[in-house]
Amino acid sequence: MNFKSFFFKEFPHSIVLLFFIIVLATLATHIIPAGTFDRVLIDGRLRVMAGTYRSIAEHPLDVMDMFIAMPKGFGVAIEVIWVVMASGIMFGILEKSKMIENVVGTFIFKLGLKRRLIIVAVLTYIFGLLGVMVGYENNIAMIPIAATISLALGGDLMLAAAIAVGGVTAGFGLSPINPYTVGTGHKIAELPMFSGALMRSMLCFSALTVLAYFNLRYFKKIIKNPKQSLTHGVDQGGFGLTKDLSTYRLQNKDLLILFIFLSGLVFMLFGVFQWHWYLNQISAIFLMISIIAGWASGMSSMTIGETSFKSISLVAPGAFMVGFAATIKVILEEASIGDTIAYELAQSLNGLSVYGSALGMSLAQLLINFAIPSGSGQALATLPIMIPTGELLGLTRQTTILAFQVGDGVSNLMNPALGGLIAMLSLCRVTFDRWLKFILPVMGVILLISWLYLLVSVAINWGPF
Repeated sequence: MNFKSFFFKEFPHSIVLLFFIIVLATLATHIIPAGTFDRVLIDGRLRVMAGTYRSIAEHPLDVMDMFIAMPKGFGVAIEVIWVVMASGIMFGILEKSKMIENVVGTFIFKLGLKRRLIIVAVLTYIFGLLGVMVGYENNIAMIPIAATISLALGGDLMLAAAIAVGGVTAGFGLSPINPYTVGTGHKIAELPMFSGALMRSMLCFSALTVLAYFNLRYFKKIIKNPKQSLTHGVDQGGFGLTKDLSTYRLQNKDLLILFIFLSGLVFMLFGVFQWHWYLNQISAIFLMISIIAGWASGMSSMTIGETSFKSISLVAPGAFMVGFAATIKVILEEASIGDTIAYELAQSLNGLSVYGSALGMSLAQLLINFAIPSGSGQALATLPIMIPTGELLGLTRQTTILAFQVGDGVSNLMNPALGGLIAMLSLCRVTFDRWLKFILPVMGVILLISWLYLLVSVAINWGPF
């Protein structure tokens, strides 16, 4: 294979693409100087102190360090890896019970295939609303259900990912009540919590509308020519309907298992919001649902065990990719170049016009997001620097937080270092390289619209100060 054909005729496989990024991150440790900010503990969380950046002794990583960072990455991402496994087991048990197939088949039969375009559009907004209201990884159990619905409508697994993963990611990233980005940002900026919700809600709705448009356009294309599917050849086993639509009926057993599933999700969400549960607790609930649903459906212990192993085999590649992607985070942290990247990008904004600085700030946050994929982590690391920088450039604090949210939220649609994204894509059996082919144009349009909102916020001097 020659150079041209490799780079232009064949997109690298997901694991190869991530390996290239890991190599680039390792090379960056030899180019970018090490540095750090002082941090202070406030309300149990370390916050950067603006104006305290200083250079420290450099310790670039060599080839051996790069490969050692890989198993370390799996250690960092173990909670996300396990929730992928637990979710895969739960869906495998629910699929084996035929509950999901019967519910989806009955649902599609009642609505009719003539309304399938409307169903796709409405589902995009529903998953977006789940991202806004429920969170990110908290929605992981809902992702495989979109796959079953998509195939029942005549779509494919890419459409399922576009509806569910795209909807949840866009809704969460641009949510007016996102506690990790907007909430943390407002606390740092000393603004009223979740103030400015109207403009952020309009932006979030606009982004979901763009996504719905692209989803419908793609759906129409593969209906017309199934060979245009971006997931052509991907195993769809366990997702599709096995009977004619007119034969689907809900039995008492289906209703019982559906009740177990929904009750488990409600209890999980109560724990998330009331007791601040996170991934380990979510995984535990998924496994409890799996066991109880398996028994309620009449499965033997042997069947439950065999189904669990089969389900793990299907999600294992995605779980591996989650740990592999976390290698990037380990490399940047061990070389202590994350703070340097944030500092230099903030410094690069000096001298720009007020409009240019707003757009530049969102671009800076977009780039930083690949080094610090955690929304709250990025807020704590960069906003103490960006807020005073923005004020010097003539930006209100509300606009600075919007620039941060846009950079972080929109880039989440294609961030290979974001474990939750890779995990949810894996549940739809969509590889990251195929996802990029679909989502990059979507992300480009959403970013342009977001920048328009950002420019409006500058023009109206948005915010109390």
